[in-house]
This record gives sequence, C-alpha cells and structure tokens, in this order.
Amino acid sequence: MAPQQDQEQPPMDAARRRIRAVSAHLSPPAPAAGSGLDANPTAGEYAHVQGYSVVLPEKLQTGKWNVYRSARSPLRLINRFPENPDIGTLHDNFVYAVEMFRDCRYLGTRIREDGTVGDYKWMTYGEASTSRTAIGSGLIHCGILEGARIGLYFINRPEWIIVDHACAAYSYVSVPLYDTLGPDAVQFIVNHATIEVIFCVPQTLSTLLSFITHMPCVRLIVVVGGEDVKIPLTPANTGVQTITYTTLHNQGKTSPQPFRPPKPDGVATICYTSGTTGTPKGAVLSHENLIANVAGSSLGIKFYPSDVYISYLPLAHIYERANQVALLHYGVAIGFYQGDNLKLMDDLAALRPTIFSSVPRLYNRIYAAITNAVKESGGLKERLFHTAYNAKRQAILNGRNPSPMWDRLVFNKIKARLGGRVRLMSSGASPLSSDVMEFLRICFGGEIFEGYGMTETSCVISTMDIGDKLIGHVGSPNPACEVKLVDVPEMNYTSEDQPYPRGEICARGPIIFRGYYKDEVQTREVIDEDGWLHTGDIGLWLPGGRLKIIDRKKNIFKLAQGEYIAPEKIENVYAKCKFIAQCFVYGDSFNSSLVAIVAVEPEVLKAWAASEGIQYEDLRQLCADPRARATVLADMDSIGKEAQLRGFEFAKAVTLVAEPFTLENGLLTPTFKVKRPQAKAYFAKEISDMYAQLREAESAKAKL
Repeated sequence: MAPQQDQEQPPMDAARRRIRAVSAHLSPPAPAAGSGLDANPTAGEYAHVQGYSVVLPEKLQTGKWNVYRSARSPLRLINRFPENPDIGTLHDNFVYAVEMFRDCRYLGTRIREDGTVGDYKWMTYGEASTSRTAIGSGLIHCGILEGARIGLYFINRPEWIIVDHACAAYSYVSVPLYDTLGPDAVQFIVNHATIEVIFCVPQTLSTLLSFITHMPCVRLIVVVGGEDVKIPLTPANTGVQTITYTTLHNQGKTSPQPFRPPKPDGVATICYTSGTTGTPKGAVLSHENLIANVAGSSLGIKFYPSDVYISYLPLAHIYERANQVALLHYGVAIGFYQGDNLKLMDDLAALRPTIFSSVPRLYNRIYAAITNAVKESGGLKERLFHTAYNAKRQAILNGRNPSPMWDRLVFNKIKARLGGRVRLMSSGASPLSSDVMEFLRICFGGEIFEGYGMTETSCVISTMDIGDKLIGHVGSPNPACEVKLVDVPEMNYTSEDQPYPRGEICARGPIIFRGYYKDEVQTREVIDEDGWLHTGDIGLWLPGGRLKIIDRKKNIFKLAQGEYIAPEKIENVYAKCKFIAQCFVYGDSFNSSLVAIVAVEPEVLKAWAASEGIQYEDLRQLCADPRARATVLADMDSIGKEAQLRGFEFAKAVTLVAEPFTLENGLLTPTFKVKRPQAKAYFAKEISDMYAQLREAESAKAKL
C-alpha cells in the first residue's frame, strides 16, 4: 500500500495552534498581486470604477462596457482563498481547519442518545476529523469504490457534516436527498445518479424500504441514530446490506485507510434542484466551484473562531451548504437545531448564536410578529417603540451611531428573541422587501445583508457589501465571478434603458457549475457558448455598481390588455400583510385583472373576528365570510399602495383558504416556492368563481 502521504500533518501543540489562529485574525493578509487596479498603471483603460463594482468591456473590439466585477478584485476572478492559495478542494479546507482549530468546538447538538433534549454538547474539530476518517474507511471496508455516489437522506445534524467530509477525503460524490421530497422524487434521484450508499435515519428508512426493489443500484443503507436490534431487514432478493452508523464507524476505526484526495476539478456533489415543473435536475458542482465561491465571498465577510452559528436551513440546499464550507474555514462553532422549526426559538435561546442565516419567509414572520405585538401593546409602549425606531432610523440614515439608550429601552428585548448575541444576519433564497430589511437593521443592529445566487453558481452571485447603508438591492458581484445583463426585448428590458441598464442576469467564472447530470440539452439551455450562465432573473444596475432583482423571465404572463405581470414580485409585497401566511397571485391573457388565493394566518384572522364580534364554527367558515375577504383585500390594497404597485398589479378579488400550501398537497417545491401550474389546477374552481364575480360586478357597474 502506498505511504499515507496525504494524511494530515502531525498536529502542532495546542498553544501554537491558538496563537496562530488568533494572529491570523489580527494581521490582515497582504492583497494578492494583480487583484487591485493600482497594481496595473494601464488598468484604468480597461475598467471604470463604479463604487462597489468596476465595469469592463466584454470584448475589446465591440467597445461595449457591460461586464461588472467586484471592485475588490477587478482584474482577476478569485478561485482560491488569497491567504491560503493551497486550498483547492473541500478536503484541503477541512485538513486546514483541523490543523488550525483542532481543540475548538465544531459540531454541537442538544439531542441525547436517548432522544431527550438538554444543553448543547460539542465535538471538536479534531474529533470530527477522527470520525470523518472512520466513516470513509468504513465505506472502503464495505467495498465502495472511489467516485461512488453517496446519498444523504436526513435533516441537519452532525453526522451529515461528517459524512460529507468523508466523501471529500475519499473521493466520493455526495448527493443530498431532500428530507421533504416525496418518495417518487427520491426514487428518481437515486436511480438517475446511480447512488450506491444511502445514509438515512430510522424515520426515512421505512420510506426507502417501501420501494428499495425499484432502486437496483443501492448496495448499502447506513442508519444514523438507529440500533442494530431495531433495524428491519431488507428483502433478501435485493442484495442490499443495512447497518448502523455506529457499526460503520467502528469498522472504519479499527481499519483506518489512507485518504484518496480529490482533484480541484473533481466532482464534489450533485445537488438536485426541484423546479416548479418537471423532474429534478442534478447540478454537478466541483470542489473548485465551491472553494471559489466561498473564497470570493471571504474578501468581504469575515468569521472568527469565537463565532457561533445555528444550522437549521436545509443542508440539501446550496445556501446552507456554502455557509458550512465558509464557517469551517474560520473555525466557527456550529450548533444544530432539534429538527423541529416550531422549537427553533428555544434552540436559539440555548445556543445564543452570533451568526444567523435565514430566508425572507422567516424574516417576514418575525417582522409581522413584532409589529403586531407593538400594535397590541398600545399606549405608551407603542409610542416608545415608534420613537425609538424613528430615532435609530434617522441616525443610521445620517451615518451616525444611534444612541445605546434605545437598545436598552426597546431593542434588546427584541434581540433576545434570537439569543441576544447576533452580530451578522444574512438573507437569501428569495427577495427580501426593503422595509423588512430596514426593520431588521434597526431592531437587531449589527450587520444585516442580502445575497443573491443559485445552485448552478455554487451559491453566491452577488451580496451586499458590509457597511453599505443603501437597501433594496443584492449588492456587488462575488469577486469569484463577473456579471452582465442581457437584453430581453419581449419584456422591454435592454442595456440601454434609462436611468439604469436592465436585462437578464448572466454570470461567468470559476463558480459556474459543470452542467446538469446526464442532461446536455438543459445544460446548453442555461450556459451559452461563451460560458455565461443565464439565470432567468431580470436585474438592473443601480449607482455604485449594485445589482437589483426586479423580475423573473420565466414566471411572467400578460393580462388581456397587454401588461406584463411578474407575480412573484407582487406576492412578495403582499407577504407583509398580517393576515397572509402564503399567497398565490394569478392572471392570464383572457382577463384584465389579477386575483389571489390567500392561505391565512389563523391566529391573526381569529383575533380580528373576535374584535368584530363575528361568530363562526371553524376556520374554513371564517375564511368564507365575505367580511373577512373584504378586510383582507383592504389590507392587501393598503400594503400595495405603500409599495407603489401599479394599478393593474393589484389583486381585484381574493379567496381565503384555511389549508396552507405544503409539499404534501403538491403546492410547494422543496425550497418553498409556489408550484404555479399545480396551484392553478388545484384552485381552478376558486379562480373561475372570482373572475365570474368580477365580471358580474363590471356588468352591474356598466348598467349604472
């Protein structure tokens, strides 16, 4: 057997490691050669600086200046960490982190072996390294060959991260299986990616076994958190072996194998994205894709070994996956939630994180809960909140530090909802409205920023720059990519638009994925011959080189009189309505107005009914009450006016439903986006009835 030259170097002593880790944060790295404009006296001929971005010509001979890059690295796209250029793979990144932070806390969980919940217990970076080697060696012991696809079919917990590290160290390809995906989609992905090993939990094991005979590629199932005596046997004719995670770990621990390090251009993972239609597509991401994305982002956002992060966003999504790669590099402690979103606030109180990543759906709920609580408090408390809010807002707008008095009197109680220590908050996955962003900045303080990206770009395309006070945009390009806007004439968006250039957002650089697995046709549809990835999102360039998302190319439709409608933009506006949990806006070219289906916030609607003295038997009956519909529509109109929706963008009729949109009823994707064709079919009768009522009203008005 070849000498184990790729294993980690002998660990340095703990004191030296700590000194090195601390000094790395005290001494900023020297800028990489060739990354700044001042490094090249002729650079000004090729780049116009626009605040946070620089503009370059795509092709010198055309003379068209339309390519934007980060001002942090205008002449070179980042593909490695500038201070650690030897890190080219996820395996390299983990080896570096273990060497630097071996004795620091890494993975924490509140769940005990007996299933009870207590204080967070931690695994260090060094302990995680030992487990990673054991799991990878265990897979080799079971005869799993290099390059095999390994499925992960469970929600966030330390073992997920350990298995992913094992895949990187031994050149396996990890394939997340959404815990929320239905059995059909899981079966499709397993067969499409020819997954040989599936890590699951007892709850998902029974689902797997129900259709294991339809997945002939599977050789091994590893049950995380299960006991040998309680694992059901797989059918004898399948040839599938089922063992526990503990057994696999022990097998590998007794027979450790040398690492089989991947190459930077090797496949790290296949992330299946489930769109609003069709079967899932497998986005193939290499090690260098993920390292480049995180390394580029690291030029603007810094983490420290003293930071604590809560992991609850699905690890099967690229947003959380990229977060994990970045946090690891800086030695951050990562605590996992219990697995129940309803208990997330309890986990936050116990962990007290300093970094919090979320999505607009949750931020909107935080916003609605706080604003409703303020309104209900009334009197002096309500006046005090608004006085504090306006004073802090004015100070921030004027570039001053707000008085700490307002935090002591008002905002510290709000901060305590997230544990009281959050210094950095990020939002991604879908657009966050400007007033919710402003609200978060004022109430929680610290740095709050929004990013934009997708699975096909290994996560971040652009992000707001730390210290940028302007809101309503997604910042400047990730230093690891360049961005341009391409004309969309059918929607009247062009790069010549005034006052701001508009068009479809396209990205290029080392972050762009390798293509869809076994699907050249769809790959060619999104990546053109010059290497530009076409996102399908419509953006514009604001002053300062900031990108703003304004529309979606795919989910647009025309009303009867010819106006183009971007329903997701309108739904994001209506999401701030206190009565609305979820909203589906519908229109078509046969009708001149929009209608909406609203899944209500039950407690808010019930509280309104009680205040109005309205009697009802159940929530369904209340939703059908014309007075409830009128009240919700009036609130939607008010919010639409505040957001300056155009007249034809207002919903003219609304149907209230008690049942939320869910994965189970087929109305949501695993990333919680509305499946528009399915929603149209599901609510066909309600949509038809609303348009019939609107026509009757129009007819009656015409007679008058």
